[in-house]
Amino acid sequence: MGNACDRRSFMRLAGLGGAVFVSGLSGWATAAGSRDNAATDFFFVQMSDSHWGFEGAPNPDAHGTLQKAVAAVNSLDQVPEFIVFTGDLTHTTDDPQERRKRLSEFKAIVSELKVKQVYFMPGEHDAGLDRGKAYQEFFGKTHYTFDHKGVHFIVLDNVSDPGASIGDEQLSWLALDLEKQAKDARIVVFTHRPLFDLYPQWDWATRDGARALELLMPHANVTVFYGHIHQENHHMTEHIAHHSAKSLIFPLPAPGSQPKRTPLAWDSAQPYRGLGFREVDATQKSADYSITEYPVQKG
Repeated sequence: MGNACDRRSFMRLAGLGGAVFVSGLSGWATAAGSRDNAATDFFFVQMSDSHWGFEGAPNPDAHGTLQKAVAAVNSLDQVPEFIVFTGDLTHTTDDPQERRKRLSEFKAIVSELKVKQVYFMPGEHDAGLDRGKAYQEFFGKTHYTFDHKGVHFIVLDNVSDPGASIGDEQLSWLALDLEKQAKDARIVVFTHRPLFDLYPQWDWATRDGARALELLMPHANVTVFYGHIHQENHHMTEHIAHHSAKSLIFPLPAPGSQPKRTPLAWDSAQPYRGLGFREVDATQKSADYSITEYPVQKG
């Protein structure tokens, strides 16, 4: 967007402390002139892994962090075109009634976001124990597509199957959808788990993610945004870029950096360290998207 730099400059002056990551994500300039002229510059916000219902030492403000993030997004000087939550809206519970209570409370909190459109998807904490039944009662389908200003967005569900698979039925659905897209179409995929084998020992993979990537590979302009690992990670599978988001509850260690996948300890000297959300700027005239990371509250 033409005034993206102006907005980021404003945020730095305002003290929100966004960190800008400029990525050579595929998918914009190459295709910009090849389809209709619906494409215009825009930005969206990705939020992830709020784990509403979690309680524990890794975040002594577990009852207030999500609200702080909502307030921080609402304080952006421009309203995002849309917001996407990439899963784990709530924390796992074996109690179906408590699961629905947490989903209801989460939905009420994020209803305060001052944006016209919010897209949701489940994480394994929301859907892994009942194959997404409770989640769908509150948020509808777990996989779907939408189009926005010349970009085709695909939301994939790789969590409702407790075996961490997308499954044959959804992969067939993906194949049919991609057949309708031009090979140079601008495509963004949202998932919870990574589609590639980041660190399977910690469940940081999708069992049949390679089959999804095989379907996406013929398309020249594909980017994947995901959650699940509670930290930034940037990875390329050939020409497809993958970008994970920070969490809104607690950070996790770098892949394989310690024996167990335990949350990083809360630092009272730097509360909320490692937590945050991001905005993604898409510009028509450049092949690069820019990713700006923000903390959960003004500092």
